[in-house]
Amino acid sequence: QVQLAESGGGLVQAGGSLRLSCAGSGRTFSSYAMGWFRQAPGKEREFVSAVRWNGVNTYYADSVKGRFTISRDNAKNTVYLFMNSLKPEDTAIYYCAAATNWGDRGDRLEYAYWGQGTQVTVSS
Repeated sequence: QVQLAESGGGLVQAGGSLRLSCAGSGRTFSSYAMGWFRQAPGKEREFVSAVRWNGVNTYYADSVKGRFTISRDNAKNTVYLFMNSLKPEDTAIYYCAAATNWGDRGDRLEYAYWGQGTQVTVSS
Protein backbone atom coordinates (compact mmCIF):
# COMPACT_ATOMS: atom_id res chain seq x y z
CA GLN A 1 0.00 0.00 0.00
CA VAL A 2 1.15 3.55 -0.67
CA GLN A 3 -0.08 6.94 0.51
CA LEU A 4 0.28 9.94 -1.76
CA ALA A 5 0.33 13.69 -1.13
CA GLU A 6 0.46 16.33 -3.85
CA SER A 7 1.88 19.83 -3.55
CA GLY A 8 2.92 22.72 -5.74
CA GLY A 9 -0.39 23.91 -7.10
CA GLY A 10 -1.34 27.56 -7.25
CA LEU A 11 -2.42 30.49 -9.37
CA VAL A 12 -0.38 31.32 -12.46
CA GLN A 13 -0.87 33.45 -15.55
CA ALA A 14 -1.28 31.92 -18.96
CA GLY A 15 2.10 31.07 -20.43
CA GLY A 16 3.59 30.49 -17.00
CA SER A 17 4.99 27.37 -15.35
CA LEU A 18 4.43 25.26 -12.27
CA ARG A 19 6.00 22.17 -10.81
CA LEU A 20 3.78 19.70 -9.01
CA SER A 21 5.21 17.15 -6.61
CA CYS A 22 3.72 13.95 -5.28
CA ALA A 23 5.35 12.40 -2.25
CA GLY A 24 4.68 8.76 -1.56
CA SER A 25 5.06 6.69 1.54
CA GLY A 26 5.96 3.02 1.76
CA ARG A 27 8.88 0.87 0.72
CA THR A 28 7.17 -0.29 -2.46
CA PHE A 29 6.77 3.15 -4.05
CA SER A 30 9.43 2.41 -6.66
CA SER A 31 7.51 -0.63 -7.91
CA TYR A 32 4.45 1.38 -9.00
CA ALA A 33 3.70 3.15 -12.21
CA MET A 34 2.74 6.71 -11.30
CA GLY A 35 0.22 8.87 -13.06
CA TRP A 36 -1.13 12.40 -12.98
CA PHE A 37 -4.79 13.08 -13.63
CA ARG A 38 -6.84 16.25 -13.49
CA GLN A 39 -10.46 17.18 -12.96
CA ALA A 40 -12.00 20.49 -13.95
CA PRO A 41 -15.35 21.65 -12.54
CA GLY A 42 -18.21 19.76 -14.14
CA LYS A 43 -15.92 17.43 -16.02
CA GLU A 44 -14.70 13.89 -15.55
CA ARG A 45 -11.26 13.14 -14.23
CA GLU A 46 -8.89 12.82 -17.17
CA PHE A 47 -5.47 11.35 -17.71
CA VAL A 48 -2.53 13.73 -18.02
CA SER A 49 0.70 11.75 -17.83
CA ALA A 50 2.31 8.59 -16.47
CA VAL A 51 5.78 7.29 -15.76
CA ARG A 52 6.85 3.69 -15.38
CA TRP A 53 8.55 2.39 -12.26
CA ASN A 54 11.96 2.81 -13.91
CA GLY A 55 11.49 6.49 -14.70
CA VAL A 56 12.41 5.87 -18.32
CA ASN A 57 9.09 5.17 -19.99
CA THR A 58 6.64 8.05 -20.03
CA TYR A 59 3.26 8.70 -21.58
CA TYR A 60 1.27 11.91 -22.14
CA ALA A 61 -2.19 12.98 -23.12
CA ASP A 62 -2.20 14.78 -26.47
CA SER A 63 -3.45 17.94 -24.79
CA VAL A 64 -0.25 18.34 -22.74
CA LYS A 65 2.35 16.71 -24.97
CA GLY A 66 5.29 19.04 -25.51
CA ARG A 67 4.29 21.29 -22.58
CA PHE A 68 4.34 18.95 -19.56
CA THR A 69 7.13 16.67 -18.38
CA ILE A 70 6.79 13.88 -15.85
CA SER A 71 9.69 12.46 -13.88
CA ARG A 72 10.30 10.53 -10.68
CA ASP A 73 12.95 10.15 -8.03
CA ASN A 74 12.54 6.77 -6.39
CA ALA A 75 15.20 7.55 -3.80
CA LYS A 76 12.91 10.34 -2.57
CA ASN A 77 9.64 8.50 -3.23
CA THR A 78 8.54 11.47 -5.30
CA VAL A 79 7.06 12.02 -8.74
CA TYR A 80 7.01 15.41 -10.45
CA LEU A 81 4.97 17.11 -13.12
CA PHE A 82 6.66 20.09 -14.76
CA MET A 83 4.04 22.21 -16.49
CA ASN A 84 5.08 24.86 -19.00
CA SER A 85 3.17 27.14 -21.35
CA LEU A 86 0.12 26.81 -19.17
CA LYS A 87 -3.29 27.62 -20.60
CA PRO A 88 -6.57 28.55 -18.90
CA GLU A 89 -7.94 25.16 -19.96
CA ASP A 90 -5.30 23.51 -17.77
CA THR A 91 -7.17 24.80 -14.73
CA ALA A 92 -8.19 21.81 -12.61
CA ILE A 93 -7.47 19.84 -9.50
CA TYR A 94 -4.45 17.67 -10.21
CA TYR A 95 -4.18 14.23 -8.65
CA CYS A 96 -1.33 11.77 -8.56
CA ALA A 97 -2.04 8.07 -8.47
CA ALA A 98 -0.23 4.74 -8.31
CA ALA A 99 -0.85 1.65 -10.42
CA THR A 100 0.67 -1.80 -10.49
CA ASN A 101 0.19 -2.23 -14.24
CA TRP A 102 1.79 -0.16 -16.97
CA GLY A 103 -0.30 -1.60 -19.76
CA ASP A 104 -3.42 0.49 -19.12
CA ARG A 105 -1.61 3.56 -17.85
CA GLY A 106 -4.15 5.99 -19.31
CA ASP A 107 -7.11 4.37 -17.59
CA ARG A 108 -7.91 5.87 -14.20
CA LEU A 109 -9.58 2.61 -13.16
CA GLU A 110 -6.17 0.94 -13.17
CA TYR A 111 -4.91 3.21 -10.40
CA ALA A 112 -5.50 1.85 -6.92
CA TYR A 113 -4.07 4.67 -4.81
CA TRP A 114 -4.79 8.38 -5.06
CA GLY A 115 -3.70 11.58 -3.42
CA GLN A 116 -6.05 14.33 -2.27
CA GLY A 117 -5.23 16.64 -5.17
CA THR A 118 -3.78 20.11 -5.59
CA GLN A 119 -5.52 23.04 -7.29
CA VAL A 120 -3.98 24.61 -10.38
CA THR A 121 -5.56 27.79 -11.68
CA VAL A 122 -4.38 29.47 -14.87
CA SER A 123 -5.63 32.99 -15.47
CA SER A 124 -5.96 34.47 -18.93
